[in-house]
Amino acid sequence: MSGRPVKRSLTLKGHRTSVSLEDEFWQAFRDIAKEKELAINALAAEIDVERDPEIGLASAIRVYVLNWYRIRD
Repeated sequence: MSGRPVKRSLTLKGHRTSVSLEDEFWQAFRDIAKEKELAINALAAEIDVERDPEIGLASAIRVYVLNWYRIRD
């Protein structure tokens, strides 16, 4: 396990932004995007639109990844 989050760049609504995610969450996020046949920025945009504005994007991505795998079990 990597431990510390790593800052990653995304483009949302034509603007660059960054999220800090642990390697495991980032890889799972990429795997989900691939499985859904979406670009990673497109999946991030979907999550961004659905999230509570008081919750950061990185946290919303972590919850999305967690829920994705919970539903599959």
